Amino acid sequence: MLATGVTAATEGRRPRVRAPELRGRGWLNTDRELTLADLRGRFVLLDFWAFCCINCLHVLDELRPLEEKYDGELVVVGVHSPKFVHEADPEALRAAVERYQVAHPVLDDPDLVTWQAYTARAWPTLVLVDPEGYVVAQYAGEGHAHAIDALLAELRPSYVDRGTLQPGDSPYVAPEPQAGDLRFPAKAVRLPAGTFLVADAGHHSLAELAEDAETVVRRLGTGERGLVDGGAEARFNEPNGLCLLPDGVATEVGYDVVVADTVNHALRGVTLATGEVTTLAGDGRQLMQGDREPGALSSPWDVTWWRDRVWVAMAGVHQLWTFDPSTGVTEPAGGTTNEGLLDGPLAEAWFAQTSGLAAAGDRLWLADSETSSVRYVEAGAVHTVVGTGLFDFGFQDGEAEQALLQHPLGVTALPDGSVAVCDTYNGAVRRIANGAVTTLATGLAEPSGAVVDGDHLVVVESAAHRLTRVSLAGVAEADGFSHTTQRPVTDVAGGEVEIVVDFTPPPGQKVDDRFGPPSQLFVSATPPALIKQGEGRGTDLRRTVVIDPAVGDGVLHVAARAASCDAHGGEGAACHLHQQDWGVPVRVTADGEPRLVLPLSG
Repeated sequence: MLATGVTAATEGRRPRVRAPELRGRGWLNTDRELTLADLRGRFVLLDFWAFCCINCLHVLDELRPLEEKYDGELVVVGVHSPKFVHEADPEALRAAVERYQVAHPVLDDPDLVTWQAYTARAWPTLVLVDPEGYVVAQYAGEGHAHAIDALLAELRPSYVDRGTLQPGDSPYVAPEPQAGDLRFPAKAVRLPAGTFLVADAGHHSLAELAEDAETVVRRLGTGERGLVDGGAEARFNEPNGLCLLPDGVATEVGYDVVVADTVNHALRGVTLATGEVTTLAGDGRQLMQGDREPGALSSPWDVTWWRDRVWVAMAGVHQLWTFDPSTGVTEPAGGTTNEGLLDGPLAEAWFAQTSGLAAAGDRLWLADSETSSVRYVEAGAVHTVVGTGLFDFGFQDGEAEQALLQHPLGVTALPDGSVAVCDTYNGAVRRIANGAVTTLATGLAEPSGAVVDGDHLVVVESAAHRLTRVSLAGVAEADGFSHTTQRPVTDVAGGEVEIVVDFTPPPGQKVDDRFGPPSQLFVSATPPALIKQGEGRGTDLRRTVVIDPAVGDGVLHVAARAASCDAHGGEGAACHLHQQDWGVPVRVTADGEPRLVLPLSG
């Protein structure tokens, strides 16, 4: 459904909905409990997020210019609504807020009280509240900063005229800065000299550590966010993955290490002898699905050398890519961009925020964090060893088919042919061998990567800001918990159910159909039998599906995108793509709703 946008002329005629109060366990990044009354007189943008979610992290970056532009008139409030059990830990949330340098107040909402009050259905969801305390817009997914900017510019004069827009000081209070050589390190590689090169994400730089894995030998990058090449002046932006090139390749291309510079959406090359940094791929723009302009990447999280290429975990679009150092070509190699767990031919597989890679002979191992799974690519096909889907996770050893992980970020191939897994949100290192999962170590603070060092693993203990040695002969015990993400369930009718994705082009823009259909909708279900008819892909944002009441509970998976461009058109017209994936838990009941409306933008 392509709806007509809310404009200043129509805003007064639409039903006004009073914004529900902000309720949760507590607040971060402010010195007091905040209420909507405290924020009256300013626009309030609620950002419902979870720190596991790559799309939510994209939104944090999208909102920074908006917060600066409307400083004093707009207050952004993060409402943290966790998916994983670990995210409900207040200390883990505090660390995440610091890790991602969130510069606005954050409400800790572990029980999804405020999430439900605002009928959020997806991470991320954005809700704009006006200076008089009424909801004026809701957006799902990422890529909406331009739409919010346009709406603020259009609505602002009417509140100025009424005298209800009253700028004020920000309620944000910055946390005390923490000292230390490393800050939220992500991955590490062993260099030929025996030292360790660490992606020091929180310091926006690379740190070379001595053989003791503690002493800093040198640092690459100024420590400030940026995409700047060179030597002493080089800058990174939350680098995560590192790949040491084979000697012959490094000699040919003139650099030794490839860096997944995540928030710069770029691959960088480092010449170890000189410390020189160059940009290999990516121009700083985030790739959006359907983007026709070459040069953009989307949150590359890890890199490894396999089959004469650098393989890239392109977490932001749920794909695997390759980079060829000899030609400079970067291109997709696997994944449809649909988020989920689906095995099969590499090009048709579904991935979910791949965050760790490890090559082992004919296999490329990968950690898919959002499905809490470990998978591998072999002979052109994808196979899952541990993990079942987007909403099931836990901490269980045993046969791989029954074992459970919680948001793993790293995999490491071991000399004996087994695989070590940094089971990040369980604070553990696990091992997969002979079709079974065991636990090597527990009690770690968000382990995110590891390097083999003789009889030990050197583990990047990210939330403890250090590297830690773990014995490969270690034996620990998983605590045996299993969990399914709990979100509000929507009652739907059996039989025909209409799915409507509500999209309103931003003020000053219109639907863009110059390059074909301006929208796309993909619908599927878990279990697949839940939908008897109507699944699949189409170009209309309205779809009637037939629900099988005999199947019972399940999850409707809905992925939508819509394009809009400046209404005046012509050369230089700005175009934008709006996109979101929903996983909506449903229950079939006699009095369930025959219509499911999902707001994409408007």
